Amino acid sequence: MKKITEFLIVFLVFVFVSINLLAQTYRSEWSKIYINKKEEIVDTVPPIINMISPHVKPGDPFVTQYNEFTLVGNVYDDFGISEVLINSKNVLPNSSGLFKENYQLDKGINTFKITVIDLNGNFVESEVVINYTKTNFYTEELNVKGEYYALIIAVEDYADPNVFNLQNPINDAHALKNVLASKYLFKAENISLIENPTRDEIINSFDHLSRKLTNEDNLLVFYAGHGWWDEEANIGYWLPSDASKTSKARWVRNSTVQDYLKEIKAKHTFLVTDACFSGSIFTARSFDTETSKAIKKMYELPSRKAMTSGTLTEVPDESIFVKYFIDRLAKNKEPFISAEQLFSSFRIAVINNSEALPQYGVIKNVGDEGGDFIFILKNP
Repeated sequence: MKKITEFLIVFLVFVFVSINLLAQTYRSEWSKIYINKKEEIVDTVPPIINMISPHVKPGDPFVTQYNEFTLVGNVYDDFGISEVLINSKNVLPNSSGLFKENYQLDKGINTFKITVIDLNGNFVESEVVINYTKTNFYTEELNVKGEYYALIIAVEDYADPNVFNLQNPINDAHALKNVLASKYLFKAENISLIENPTRDEIINSFDHLSRKLTNEDNLLVFYAGHGWWDEEANIGYWLPSDASKTSKARWVRNSTVQDYLKEIKAKHTFLVTDACFSGSIFTARSFDTETSKAIKKMYELPSRKAMTSGTLTEVPDESIFVKYFIDRLAKNKEPFISAEQLFSSFRIAVINNSEALPQYGVIKNVGDEGGDFIFILKNP
C-alpha cells in the first residue's frame, strides 16, 4: 500500500511537471506567433498625396498667366503624417490632411518638390511644375506679337547760360516711366529715359531703336524741353542740353525726328512732345473717339501719330498738358485705350486750365496707314 501511494505521488508529480512543461512550451510558441504577427504588420507603406491644384497628369507642366499661385493638396497615412515639405520647407496640413501654400512665380518654369513623411519614416515624393508664361489676355485679343518700347527724353539743364533752365521735365519723365512700367505693357528694360542728353545722345538713341525694333513692335517717344520754331524757314527744332542759342549746329530738326520715325520699323509709333513743335508735322488733326469695336482695326493698321502740348507757341515750364496726360494714363481702367481716345479724354481740361492748345494728328510722310497707338493694360 505504501508503495502504491508513493507511486501515485511520483506519478502525479510527473503529470504536474509534464503539464507545466507543456504549458510553458505552448506559451513560448504563442509568444513567437505573436511576435511574428507583429513583424507581419510593421508599416512599410508610404503615405498618399493627392494634388488638388494644379490638377494635371504626372509629368505635365501646368501653364498659368498669373504670377501668383496657390498649391493645394491632400495627404493621408493609416498611421499618421509626420511632415509635409515643399522645396524642403515645412508646411502644416490641417486635421483632414489638407494643405495650402501661396507662391510668387518667376517667369518660366517653377518646380515644387513635395515630400510627405509618415510617423514610421516612410515617405513619398511628388513634383509639380508650373510654367508662368506672362502672356497677357489683352494681347491675345489684339494679336499683339511685338514688344512695347519707350524713349523718354527730358532736358531741363542747358550748358549755354543764354538758354534758361527748366524745372519740371525730368520729374515729368520719371512719372511717365513709372506709369508705363507699372500699368501698361512696357517692360522696365524696354523704357529708355535719358536726362539732359546732348544732341549726339539723342541721335544715338534713335539709331539704337532703328537697329533693334521690328515691324511688330510699338514705340512711344516723349520729349520735354525747349523747342524752337523758325517761322521764316518753316522749320521746328528740339534743343538738347548742349544747344547754343546763337547756333543751330547742336539743335535737332523736326525733319530729323521725322526721318527716324520713318526709319524705325515699328508697327505703331506715337510721338508726344511738351515743347514748341511745328504744327506742320501733322497732315490732319482729329478728336474723334473710336469705339471699342474699332480698337482691333486700329491696332492692325500701322500708324505714326503725334501729340503736342501746343501749336507754334511757347509752352510753360510747368506743363498742364503733361500733368493731364500722365493722370489719364494712371486712372484709365479700360483694357485698351488708343492714343486718340487718351487725347480726347484730357484735351478740354488742358484748354480750360492753361493757355495751351494741344494738338493730335498724323505725322506726315512717315508711313501712317490709318491705325493708332494702343495702350494695353497688364493682366488684371
